[in-house]
Amino acid sequence: MATIGRTVQPTPTHDALSRAQARAALVPDCMVEARRLANTVIAGWHGRRKRGIGENFWQFRPYVDGESLSRIDWRRSARDDHTYVRDREWEAAHTVWVWADLSPSMMYGSTLAPVSKESRALVLMLALAEILARSGERIGCPGVLEPVAARNAAERLAAALLHAHPGEGLPDTGMIRSSSDIVLFGDFLDPVESVMERLAPLARRGLRGHVVEVADPAEEIFPYAGRTEFTDPETGLRLTAGRAEHLRDDYTRAYRARRDTLADSLRHLGWSFIPHRTDRPASEALAALHMYLSGLPAMAARGESR
Repeated sequence: MATIGRTVQPTPTHDALSRAQARAALVPDCMVEARRLANTVIAGWHGRRKRGIGENFWQFRPYVDGESLSRIDWRRSARDDHTYVRDREWEAAHTVWVWADLSPSMMYGSTLAPVSKESRALVLMLALAEILARSGERIGCPGVLEPVAARNAAERLAAALLHAHPGEGLPDTGMIRSSSDIVLFGDFLDPVESVMERLAPLARRGLRGHVVEVADPAEEIFPYAGRTEFTDPETGLRLTAGRAEHLRDDYTRAYRARRDTLADSLRHLGWSFIPHRTDRPASEALAALHMYLSGLPAMAARGESR
């Protein structure tokens, strides 16, 4: 299945150089927007909240016989008749792989949304990288950036994207090891069977996955009427409808069935699925994604953007 577009709008070119130039012009603005978005969400980011060897205070808890006396917090213990130790939060770096689809269908943007799907996917990916980098995580992008633990990881990812080959479909993930998270941003309009053929082996290898479906509102509600020509940005094939409104019910039914099937298939893998429309605030998708990465799926499900 391919994204739809009216011929009255610019059709994305298949020329790789032109696409690379367009992305090079887009990425700096996306980085600025990503940093602004990260700043609005980061106040609620609390890390993995596990007891460990870090420097940040997590909690007081009662002293257990056999523990080192050096761990006792005497100031807190002096307040009552119990002895307490001061736990710190675990800060061992975790690897999170992020990836955004840069294929031609992602360049689509209707007049119903302020940005293209590609722009929104890049902003979400860079904003997530910014937040994770501030939390001390290692950030990598398959085929673009090896995992790096640095405060400027998002900027390094943005710079790497300027020279990345756009590729087609899902990324090569052969370099990814288990005990990692992978976050995928794209429209996922290929047949569900082909998408799951690529993702299911990752789940079997032990990767925890999170899929963010970025959609233009026109793709979901099909606002077209009258004689309309649709163009597939991936292949250039065209379809002319004499009265497009007659296609609306069948189209929207098929579109929603595809999304529901994809969501169910991913959840059977233990992966999360977040649908996001480009006419909605980017913070909605980022907040839901934050909840999933923080191990709070119930809260994330209630906050998914629709």
